[in-house]
Amino acid sequence: MMPTPFHCRVIFLYRVHSNRSRASHVMPSNYETFFTLGRFGVIGRSQAKPFPLISYRRLKALGKTVFAIDPSTDRIDGDRAYPDLAALPGPVEGLIIETPKTETRDWIAAAAAAGIRDVWVHQGHDTQEAVTLAKEQGINLRTGTCAVMYLEPGLSYHGLHKLIMKWSGRY
Repeated sequence: MMPTPFHCRVIFLYRVHSNRSRASHVMPSNYETFFTLGRFGVIGRSQAKPFPLISYRRLKALGKTVFAIDPSTDRIDGDRAYPDLAALPGPVEGLIIETPKTETRDWIAAAAAAGIRDVWVHQGHDTQEAVTLAKEQGINLRTGTCAVMYLEPGLSYHGLHKLIMKWSGRY
């Protein structure tokens, strides 16, 4: 299939922007620094919606220690799933939360109680109550965007999302 002029422009702009990014010495954003952590919990509820497997698998591929946390199942992607933070075999430094909105505040409270200071609430899963609680508890909360666009390199749906966010100044 021949690329359309639109696709050629997108690829060209992506390459130009990628080369500029490599050449510049811009400080990483708060979103990017999240992935410098080493131990993560990825929280979902498979019974209500699919578990966030892309984030889970990509973190593992990056060599991070990652635990699946899902109170509705005991296995995720062939790995043990833990029902809550207290059941984990050790502490985590960061959490990615992609649960129904009705649970987000409770997971923020659990993170605060466990001493976790870096939390990412997946786009569309935050609530004002959860955001306020995170601020009150001193949690460095990332929200309003998709974690996968920071985890999936190259030209893909998430890579295109990342490019648009950079152009709009919201990266």
